Amino acid sequence: MDRVITALEVQKRNKDRVSVYLDGEFAFGLPVIEAARLHKGQTLSADEIAALRTIDAVARAVDQAVRLLARRPYSTAEIRRNLAGKEIAPSVIDEALARLAGLGYVDDHAFARYWVENRERFKPRGPRALQHELRQKGIAPTIIEAVLADLDVFDSAYRAAQPKLQRLRGLSRRDFRDSLGAFLARRGFNYDIIQEVINQLISELDEEEPEYFASE
Repeated sequence: MDRVITALEVQKRNKDRVSVYLDGEFAFGLPVIEAARLHKGQTLSADEIAALRTIDAVARAVDQAVRLLARRPYSTAEIRRNLAGKEIAPSVIDEALARLAGLGYVDDHAFARYWVENRERFKPRGPRALQHELRQKGIAPTIIEAVLADLDVFDSAYRAAQPKLQRLRGLSRRDFRDSLGAFLARRGFNYDIIQEVINQLISELDEEEPEYFASE
């Protein structure tokens, strides 16, 4: 059934959106750029109305995603889960994500780099832990592999160990090895790297702080 546009009004709370009235009743909102194609007295078919409502739904989904991304970068899967939680139709989410990708707002490779760099700066972790975290974020294995390829694992483990050194002061070398080794393992580092870092730290501490370790 065809309906007639009886009014087009810029919304008071959002000047970038226009309220569309059909046959005297509010029907849906549209971004200004989309509403500019319409005019009062225009007749719309049921298919045209459905298409415009989809345009509106996609635009609102994009806006919601952009507000989310204003907090920090998010992966495609995270955004999809967030929008799905708002009961947005999967087809609308797909189109919104495609638009976001086209605008450069969504890029899983860039997100993975951000995640690893952020961890490296504030809380270094080993490849195993980073792989797990990125998989949880829905990042593809090929992207994870590419992003972790240049990771200096020894340096990450060495820096991860630094905040623990003050707490471990006064332990025997054996207890130091056990405690720091368990900590680094929980951070996702493998045995070889852990042993290499611990050996390096013991050598440095023996030279720089002869009284760091308890007598054995």
